[in-house]
Amino acid sequence: MLSKWVLRWAIVGAVSGLFAGLYWNVLELITHQLQRFEGLSLLIVMPLAGLIIGLVIHFLGNPGEIAVIVNNIHFRGGRLDPSKNPSMLLASLVSIAAGGSAGPEAPLVQVTGSFGTWVGDRLKLQGEDFRSMSLAAMAAGFTALFGAPLGGAMFALEILHHQHILEYYEALMPAIVASCASYLVFTFITHLGIAPTWYFPQYRLENIDDFAVAILFGIIGAVAGWIFMSIFRACHHLFARIPGPIYLHTTIAGLGLGSLAAFLPLTRYFGHEELQSVLTTNFSAVFLLVLALSKMVAISMTVTGGWRGGFIIPLFFTGACIGKAVAILIPGLNPALAMICTMAAINAAVTRTPISTTLLLSKLTNFSPLTPILFASLMGFFLAPKVPLIASQLKIQESFEEIKN
Repeated sequence: MLSKWVLRWAIVGAVSGLFAGLYWNVLELITHQLQRFEGLSLLIVMPLAGLIIGLVIHFLGNPGEIAVIVNNIHFRGGRLDPSKNPSMLLASLVSIAAGGSAGPEAPLVQVTGSFGTWVGDRLKLQGEDFRSMSLAAMAAGFTALFGAPLGGAMFALEILHHQHILEYYEALMPAIVASCASYLVFTFITHLGIAPTWYFPQYRLENIDDFAVAILFGIIGAVAGWIFMSIFRACHHLFARIPGPIYLHTTIAGLGLGSLAAFLPLTRYFGHEELQSVLTTNFSAVFLLVLALSKMVAISMTVTGGWRGGFIIPLFFTGACIGKAVAILIPGLNPALAMICTMAAINAAVTRTPISTTLLLSKLTNFSPLTPILFASLMGFFLAPKVPLIASQLKIQESFEEIKN
């Protein structure tokens, strides 16, 4: 019986990895065509891209974002709607390839998770078996992008909650098996995920004082998370006050993103390649702080303006800029430790995922001492605002408290 379930999870993971590999190749193909536009030409290209995104959503339907996925896992028994996939695929491909500050994790998770739902329906699964199949497919989608099977599996479960609840623990093994299968298939297709994504300076944990440094940058990352969430909510409020159809919002967002990218090119795209430039270029501390603040605005404008994608890697980029800037201002600090701890803390503060953030960053950066990253992630998590950015995380927490009381 167990072998039958393992085979099912592995097949779901393999198919998810196959889709993720195809999606990535198509995304790279379109991106290479649009990367040729730069400077003032972006004031035309990016609003036009925004118009296309808005028309796709207007005619094919709103695919939602990660908050909708979280809500469906909790309150629809893990059922994700496959009918949203065409809109999500087309809108996200244009959003990411044109240079929006959002990554592929949200579309990958939506499509692979809905495939898990489809498999659950075909197998006539019920209850937690059905939910676990959707979660396993979601984890496979996360893993394909990040190249970290354990981190991807944990992220799919951890992002569902606001505080310390890991409610769907029975889905952990399905998520890990599906993630491993997805990782192998995606890596075979794209040749990504074996080596680190970013090459940070070498670091060795030899001094207990480094834990104090990790906590310090955890606090800095948490403050950055507060600032980001304030900017995000301000942008959300601003777009909510603009009347008109969705394609007007996405076009205005495109104009804003194009204006930012024309003057600060590193704010364009989701940071997968741009973060390496931050690592290897001798930018001043002031420039890095301005870049980090501008990136926060770009992420907020992308997501609240109706463009499609996720903000995990863009947040890593923001944290790296802040960490390097502080390390420049305070001589003697290890820049790798400063950057990675700030990356961990800001992401944990915003997404409420301290454990999976630690695992993901260790793999993405080849930063072998896990403990400093964990300390920083926990600081970001515990110092985060009471009201989370992903509102549906809070709803399940409130429901849990009502049941408990």
